[in-house]
Amino acid sequence: MKAVTTTNNLTEFERAVARSIDRHPIVSNNEYTKWFARGEATLEELRDFTVQFSVFSHLFIEAQLRKCINAPDLQSYRAGKEILLNELGVTFAPSGSVEGGTFRFTAGHFEWLAHFAATLDLGWSEIGKRRFGRASTLDFCDALMSWYSSEDESTAAGASYAIEHWAAAGFWKELIAGLRAIKKSRIPQLPLGFWTWHDALEENHAAHTSDELREAFAKPSFSAQRFLEAGEAMLDAVAGFWNGLHSARNSRLIAS
Repeated sequence: MKAVTTTNNLTEFERAVARSIDRHPIVSNNEYTKWFARGEATLEELRDFTVQFSVFSHLFIEAQLRKCINAPDLQSYRAGKEILLNELGVTFAPSGSVEGGTFRFTAGHFEWLAHFAATLDLGWSEIGKRRFGRASTLDFCDALMSWYSSEDESTAAGASYAIEHWAAAGFWKELIAGLRAIKKSRIPQLPLGFWTWHDALEENHAAHTSDELREAFAKPSFSAQRFLEAGEAMLDAVAGFWNGLHSARNSRLIAS
């Protein structure tokens, strides 16, 4: 982790965020998703990707629940519940909120992913459990619990900003490009709803990240140092997840 400095100036803080979070290597140059976008993943590689992503996706629910529990105020609590309940299957109402939305089992994000996995002959008992995660995947999940779900408001804000910035930086589009190529050439029944929906959602979130950054900075107890430390640590863990997939792929290539 790089050293960070404390500042009481918003412009200086935004510059520090740009240096340590916005330009983090995993945001600007994800080698795994760049490769995945070419649509060259074998069935074995696609199954491995799906299992590891399913572990992260399922354990994210646990982190999001803790984020709600540790919310510093009612507004943050409700914002956290919006994400959690939508993950579990409450659809957004026309107002853009889950309030007034409808719960459907099949609208749960993990069920979408399980349906995707089933087309790759991965059953329910083969995905989404902690025991299926490799060390780098579990490090990422544990970092979500430690940083993203932290009881310290500045720490949680930094990790949340980092996650949102990473999610909006284009990795969903690279995954979708690869999956569309695979669907067209090899697996026509491959459902892409889980991926395309999240991509559209993150495009909407991206417009609000700057406002959320300024709102966090304006809090009386805000710590720029804790925000930056958490943001960078969170992205280091994200990088570990993707690099773990990349290393596993390279290991298989060497072994073959």
